[in-house]
Amino acid sequence: MSLQTTIKDSLKEAMKNKDTVRLSVVRGLSTAFMNELVATNRTPQDTLTDEEVIAVITREAKRRKDAINQYSEGGREELAADEKAELAILQEYLPTLMTRDEIRPLAQAKITEMGADKSKAGQITGALMKDLKGKADGTDVKAVVDSLLN
Repeated sequence: MSLQTTIKDSLKEAMKNKDTVRLSVVRGLSTAFMNELVATNRTPQDTLTDEEVIAVITREAKRRKDAINQYSEGGREELAADEKAELAILQEYLPTLMTRDEIRPLAQAKITEMGADKSKAGQITGALMKDLKGKADGTDVKAVVDSLLN
């Protein structure tokens, strides 16, 4: 069963359980999936690949993280709490991300392969992110590369 189908099924479950937060998040994801299909010149009846679904969910999770930061800085903790609840639901559908300790050996290998130079930190991070797409958070990868090059 594809991830998109699983999410559609959880929409039905959220309706049955009257879980308004989950229902709102899953409806938002369904809309985002539809928008992604339209943006890639496909019909709404098509389905996204699991990789595309994860990319959409990751994008939505990033939006929630940004909103949490902005609300917290603005002193609106009640709004930040709502965003945190939505983020927790989104993270249920995402694969577990690698820790910095798991990224470190891969980053070290990439630095050795490309040549260890502080001026190439962006290129190394970019190349590593291509390899780890969907498996690691970009900020963690950047932090590991920067710490190894310093």
